[in-house]
Amino acid sequence: MTEPLDGERESGRAVLGRTLKFLREKAGKSLGQLAEETGYDKSYLSRLESGQRLSKVTVMEDLDSYYGCSDLLVSHWRVARHDAFKDKYKAYMRLEATARFMHVYTADVPGLLQTEEFAREVLSEPQATGKADSEAVEEQVAARLGRGLTLGRDPAPSVRFVIDELAFRRPSAGRDTWEGQLLHVESVAQWPNVVVQVIPFSAGIHPLMGKGSLTLLWQQDGSAVAYTEGGSSGVLMDEPEDVAHHRLSYDRLRDLALSPSDSLKLIRAVLKECRHP
Repeated sequence: MTEPLDGERESGRAVLGRTLKFLREKAGKSLGQLAEETGYDKSYLSRLESGQRLSKVTVMEDLDSYYGCSDLLVSHWRVARHDAFKDKYKAYMRLEATARFMHVYTADVPGLLQTEEFAREVLSEPQATGKADSEAVEEQVAARLGRGLTLGRDPAPSVRFVIDELAFRRPSAGRDTWEGQLLHVESVAQWPNVVVQVIPFSAGIHPLMGKGSLTLLWQQDGSAVAYTEGGSSGVLMDEPEDVAHHRLSYDRLRDLALSPSDSLKLIRAVLKECRHP
């Protein structure tokens, strides 16, 4: 396979595409043959090889199995999915993918908990991707679903979500999609490595109301960062004083939230309302 010139940094998506083409040619297959034998559209496979598209991880799993190359393509995909995010998010995404402990606050359904259908409806809004075309949406959906895989990796991270009740009271999708999203949150909330707590409306004003989201990440070596995001801007902080300040804010939010069991009751109540309006 051709190597990039010295000083050039090849994108993860380009490396993945080049690897896909190499494996296909090594197997002596044309794009047409590959499409026929895998069931994927020929033009779609071509765009993957040229680096124009980012697939869902399941496509790479299928092709890994087809070529008999263990998890080579999935490994490349994990790197390539970062290309779907703006540069300012990439450092955060790399840290999120390796964090051992995660504390998340958001007023919306967290990206890590979103289903494919819900993410697609939310990201189909032009203001979400900056583009209205379907390929841009599908790329963002694939990247967001890739983030969700973080919760189930081995070893699994310990993750706590503190979510504003508003996220559950203002559905951002059609009824069936919203019901599926609620069912998914209910399910994940019962995983042994995940805690979900809801800040009820009765808690009143809290420190992060109207200020966007907050995420705290701890790595295996004990290093920690805080990441705040609001509107179109995100700030990643690794100074101990900044991290400590945001951890205190998070702890105060957690103290205002319902217990995990009461939070699950609230989610189930909303789910019941969704099914029987």
